[in-house]
Amino acid sequence: MNHSRMSYSTLPDKNLTDPEDESVVSNDFSTSLGALILGLVLLLGVPGNLFIVWSILARIRRRSVTTLLILNLACADGFLMALTIFFVIYLAKQTWIFGEVMCKGLFYLCNTNMYASIFLITLMSVHRLLAVVWPTKAASLVTEKVIRRVIVGTWVLVFLIAIPSLVFRDVREDNKDGRGTRLVCAPNHTLPKHVRFQYAFETVAGFILPYTVIIISYVLILRRLRQTKFRRKVRSEKLILAIVVMFGIFWLPYHVINMLQVAVEWYPEDSPTREKLDSIAKSSRAVTSALAFISSCANPVLYTFAGKSYMKQNGMAFMAKLFEGTSLETGTKKIRRVIDKEMGVSNGDSSNERTNTLQNDK
Repeated sequence: MNHSRMSYSTLPDKNLTDPEDESVVSNDFSTSLGALILGLVLLLGVPGNLFIVWSILARIRRRSVTTLLILNLACADGFLMALTIFFVIYLAKQTWIFGEVMCKGLFYLCNTNMYASIFLITLMSVHRLLAVVWPTKAASLVTEKVIRRVIVGTWVLVFLIAIPSLVFRDVREDNKDGRGTRLVCAPNHTLPKHVRFQYAFETVAGFILPYTVIIISYVLILRRLRQTKFRRKVRSEKLILAIVVMFGIFWLPYHVINMLQVAVEWYPEDSPTREKLDSIAKSSRAVTSALAFISSCANPVLYTFAGKSYMKQNGMAFMAKLFEGTSLETGTKKIRRVIDKEMGVSNGDSSNERTNTLQNDK
């Protein structure tokens, strides 16, 4: 994740044709606000996601597909939250003190988290679609072995497509704001097309395409439920939809800034529009990046509100009870009964199908 489009110093050994003139850490207000947000995110996100991981691993014996995806999402978010301390220090000191390797590595890991989060949420939505629209196929195709392979493949894909954030970043000197020389962990775009490629690819692959799949999935789900006159809300669907909306709210500003920076490169260098867009993008990057971090600590808060009805009865096990209650298999069987009834499936056939579902689940 590219939290800032930072400045380069003019170095004689590097032929930069697209110097980025202003470092985001030179903006005192943006830097202070970003550090404050990240500090709060760190305090909430690390224990919150660790609690989710503990609840699933220690309290749930038989894990549904949704639970496995939430477990991976919590692991990714918890690991990212542990990294925020480095960015808090960076914004507070307004200089990068961790060296070249950490500069590349930390931003690369942040970028992988962005992709992992949205891809895992997309998998939740697609699995919900299969469970509602094609329940018989979902029962036979979505086995534990298959879902584990899909999750591993997703992580491999995530680490591959995040490579641009590893390549287009290094540590540089910045002394253009009159405060003396400072070090910034900055993008190292040497050509305008590098800027366009990285930020456009990041937004298309990490937001537009997966969100399109999510929206299509929920449109088809709602259409199917209306066809079967199924009005009872399945708890898992509410929870997954809330996760989707939460992610979009906190990541949309970040990707808007990405698109602004892509747009900047299409204007001539002396264009007033280019100058205005460039100023907006640079002054907003630290805050929008910090807001994006909030999405990784928001899920534990969301689960807590969703599971508050279990707190009095189950105590510390309330989170596990929530996830057991959001099993997509449970929702699938409810929906299948309604679909069977609407489609006129005989009791014997429906019973056999449910037996096959249970066998496949095991």
